Amino acid sequence: MFRTKRSGLVRRLWRSRAPVEGDGDAGTRGVGTPGCCLGKPGAGKPNPGTEAELKALTYSILKKIKEKQLELLLQAVESRGGARSPCLLLPGKVDSRLGQQSYPLPLLLYKVFRWPDLRHSSELKRLSCCESYGKINPELVCCNPHHMSRLCELESPPPPYSRYPTDFLKPPDSPGSVPASTETGGTAYSAPMGFSDSLALQERGEQPHWCVVAYWEEKTRVGRLYSVQEPSLDIFYDLPQGTGFCLGQLASDNKSQLVQMVRAKIGYGIQLSRESDGVWVYNRSCYPIFIKSATLDNPDSRTLLVHKVFPGFSIKAFDFEKAGSLQRPNDHEFSQQPRTGFTVQISFVKGWGQCYTRQFISSCPCWLEVIFNNR
Repeated sequence: MFRTKRSGLVRRLWRSRAPVEGDGDAGTRGVGTPGCCLGKPGAGKPNPGTEAELKALTYSILKKIKEKQLELLLQAVESRGGARSPCLLLPGKVDSRLGQQSYPLPLLLYKVFRWPDLRHSSELKRLSCCESYGKINPELVCCNPHHMSRLCELESPPPPYSRYPTDFLKPPDSPGSVPASTETGGTAYSAPMGFSDSLALQERGEQPHWCVVAYWEEKTRVGRLYSVQEPSLDIFYDLPQGTGFCLGQLASDNKSQLVQMVRAKIGYGIQLSRESDGVWVYNRSCYPIFIKSATLDNPDSRTLLVHKVFPGFSIKAFDFEKAGSLQRPNDHEFSQQPRTGFTVQISFVKGWGQCYTRQFISSCPCWLEVIFNNR
């Protein structure tokens, strides 16, 4: 009975492995599709004979893992990271040879269950939900594939998704400028107005927040601002496990077919995480997200970049050090919003920008505005 259960867990884990490029189930299994700012589509496609070798190696490794650990790994893999799972602590210095290459045990599990094209640990970033790494035993490392994300390297090809002209952000009284209401199609922009909702929280003596989040459908803000006190926040549409900002619980009167289609694709959404160097955004969904942030840009650039982030990837959406250097007295971003400082805009599934049919984010079906508290 012991061997039967263990073997069954191993078989289920192998069936839940990440699809490689050209796999018949690539469109239906997992969120770890190859590609992104540094991805190379097709790099994960194995050559003939490798599949059998990988299967044999994976089986031999999994059969050495304790049964409870196998159950933990299966929970993480089958839920595709949707269910919060604890750390999977295994020896990190054990190498496994696949063909001519040798992989540390954690890297091999990440390749099998998340990213077949993964080559080096430098491409990875540990998520904030990983709490046990290096704390219990330095020889053990967390091998939970859904405690990791791929790292977006902005310097790597392909280039950012599109460029957004800063001319639209000139102060209204500057010569030749376009009124700020142009971006939202005649509606008042949310940051100065909506921030008063979060200021009321402080007046009531509640715990201070580091940011607030506004959810928009096209030009209409849906629901009140969500104030964030915890170091990380999951923003999702309809997820029974876990807690966070559930967009599906907000009352929306939007009947647009496109909005409803995009809503259904938000899924696990994103994770915002405040860390020592800045605020990171992790794409937990099955579809790309698009991000615009002043600190993702070159300070001397005349354009703001809209970055495309694929499923399973993380990007540092807000850099504390860069933010300080950008707070110049004549900076148009700060002169427009002196109380709120920076905002980061994130759209689900559909992008926007100068080279796209949607010029402004307010034309996107579903999007977020993250407003940072600079007090």
